[in-house]
Amino acid sequence: MPARKLYFESIRVGDELPALAKAPVDRVQLSRYAGASGDYNPVHVDELYAKSVGMPSVYAPGMLVMGMLGQLISDWARGGQMRRYNVRFIKMVWPGDTVVCKGRVSNRHGTAGRYFVDIDLWAENQRGELVMKGGAQIQLFYSLEDENRQRSGQSPIVIEVPRESLAAAPATSTGGGSSEASAVDEEADERLTGASSKKTVPREKPAAKTATLPSAKKPKK
Repeated sequence: MPARKLYFESIRVGDELPALAKAPVDRVQLSRYAGASGDYNPVHVDELYAKSVGMPSVYAPGMLVMGMLGQLISDWARGGQMRRYNVRFIKMVWPGDTVVCKGRVSNRHGTAGRYFVDIDLWAENQRGELVMKGGAQIQLFYSLEDENRQRSGQSPIVIEVPRESLAAAPATSTGGGSSEASAVDEEADERLTGASSKKTVPREKPAAKTATLPSAKKPKK
């Protein structure tokens, strides 16, 4: 029996995707992924080489974790079409780490018979630390009736759905517009990191590159 399909009419902003917990990453999986992807970078499969370049051990390719988040989307959006998928790598995943993939509907809208939902995505390790975050956009049929109409060659059901977004919620601010925008950004980050939990885990940020401008020279008289 085919899996039940997902339709736009049943989705609401704020809906959470069922979390996907993967088995702990091991070195066999890293070797298999290298063979499947053609990425034989020795830092992922050669323990001695990884240590020679300063790593404590081999580590998982970022694309492997990206694939795990992709599985979360494909398992959830049954019958949908992925229109956009992007991620940002935050923290390395090591052998023994358990990756848990999560997501939340952040936006929905429809126009001219085409219906879209945007998903905030993130992945955490077993300590609750953020290792990856990103987003995806899925196009869906409005309903079963809409799907049957389009597959039989008829025009789609057209319902204008104004954009609904988590970011559209009013932000509490004591200052002007710039601080309000900052509050919205903070809310978006909290959604991605699962800040509803009591325990807050600090993120690791890459060292920022700095550039020093030369001091201005006085023109010679």
